[in-house]
Parts: sequence; C-alpha cells; structure tokens
Amino acid sequence: MSEVYSADDLIGGGEIFSRLEPPARLGVFGDPVEHSKSPLFQNAALKAAGVKAQYVKIHVPREKASAAFRALPDAGFIGTNVTLPLKAEALASVDEADEYARRSGSVNTLAVQGEKLLGFNTDGPGLMRAIREEFFVDLRDLRVVLLGAGGGAGRAIAVQCAMESCERLVLVNRTLDKARALAAELAPSFRSDRLVGPIERLQVIGFEEDALREQLAHADLVINATSVGMQRTDAPLIPPSLFTPNLMVYDTVYAAGRSRLLEDAAAAGARCASGLSMLLHQGALSFEIWFNRPAPLEVMRKALLENS
Repeated sequence: MSEVYSADDLIGGGEIFSRLEPPARLGVFGDPVEHSKSPLFQNAALKAAGVKAQYVKIHVPREKASAAFRALPDAGFIGTNVTLPLKAEALASVDEADEYARRSGSVNTLAVQGEKLLGFNTDGPGLMRAIREEFFVDLRDLRVVLLGAGGGAGRAIAVQCAMESCERLVLVNRTLDKARALAAELAPSFRSDRLVGPIERLQVIGFEEDALREQLAHADLVINATSVGMQRTDAPLIPPSLFTPNLMVYDTVYAAGRSRLLEDAAAAGARCASGLSMLLHQGALSFEIWFNRPAPLEVMRKALLENS
C-alpha cells in the first residue's frame, strides 16, 4: 500500500513532496483516501509518458479542504483528483469551473494554472466512455434507471444523461424530494417528442418493488450510483426476481469481486460491468486535462487490472 500524506504536508509548503524522487506533482484528495486505486494507473501513465513526477494520496479532512486546495500552486502541483467527501468543497475552492462541473455541483479534477485553480468533473464523461466500452452502445441511445439519484455521484451521472439527452431517465432515490428537485433541474433536456406513447422521458420513483418492476420493463440500462454493495452483507437494492436478460447493469462500486447487485443481475442473464472501467476513463480524462495530450490508456488499464 502506498504512503498516505496529510493536508498539513501540503499546507505547510509542500517541501516533503519536492524531496521525493520523482517529486510529487499530482495526487488524490479524500477522506478516507487509503483505498484509492488512482496512484496505480496514474503513476504508470506518468512513467509511460516520460513525465518526471509522481501521483500520491493525500488525506484531507473537510475542514482543511479549502486551505489544501489553495496550497497547490505554492507546492508546485500540476493538479489533483478529488474523491468523497470533498467534491463540493472543490467546486467552491476553484477560480473557474467548466459547465459540467457547475451543473453537477462538484469537481473531481483540479488543474493549476499559475496561481489559479481550474475545476473539472470527469465522472459523467468517464461513465459515458465506460458504457460504450462495456456494452458497445452510447448512453444517449439508452433508457436509463439510475439508483441513488440524490448523492454526488448520482447527480453527476444524471446530469451527464441529461446533457446526452438519453432516451429516458428514471431517478430512483430513498429521499424523493431530492430526486424531484434534481428532476426539475433536468426537465428541459427531456422535453421532446422522441418517445411516442404515454411513458414520460423523465420520472422519479422510490425503491418500492412495484415501481421498480414497472420501470425496469421500459429500461435498457440500470446504473447503481449508491455505495450499497461495497459490503457483502448489504441487502439487495433491487429484488433479484426483477432482473431480466435484456438488461445491462453497471455498478459504479468497484470493490473486489462482484457486488451483490451484479451477482443477482448476472444470475438472471443480464450483461454486467463494475465501476473499474469508469474509474479508468475518469483518470484518463484527468490526465488529458493536466497534460493536454492523449492518455496512455492501455498502460493505465494494465496497471489497474493487475492490481485489482
């Protein structure tokens, strides 16, 4: 397991990162951050690209997030990735953010430009690339059921679905008010006559079995954006009897082995994929932002898969 540095290491001037060989110029902020797989493939990418720098893990509690972000230029960093629970704090800390980051309400990639911090979010675009790679179809052509539409990852994915104007989007959440508020924001992207018939293109439901059964009958792709499934003892998000062979199921969870959701879906004959491919493509997009060149994707993929 690679070393984990602290927010104070960065806020204090970052000398510890300059003394490393090669020096640390990129990293991932999180709380916790020990589990992050990003250094595995980002360091492989840096080596393959001939960049004399390394990518490290930095533990940043929420109360120190703003100071840690603002310390990046003086510490000589090129940029950083951001994981939970700091993505909203990252958006509040940057000087400029792209449209997708603003709409999704979060930043997962920062780039340092002089003394300025630029914010991006590669969650949705990373998912879009992963879906194309795993299932050989574009997100815009699919009817999507999104599990966990109230949280940061769920919101980011929902915004990407709206920006792609996917065929249909069903937001599933335990707190319906959150999902309804998000649906109200996204509604303009779904106002069209693309689907003929009584089925609305954008809907909100809870996790009730009858509602799920009805919506899955009109779905192509199920995406899990909740953290349920990371533990083997987690209760099923969807009753196993509701899965059918015509469904594609993508779980953003990428714990070791298959999640409960993917096991149940695969047993029913559905096509399944875990969040490793999304992680890979998120990271590749971040690399492209930092260096303005194509990422060595296959090198990154090999490093990730060999250590997962």
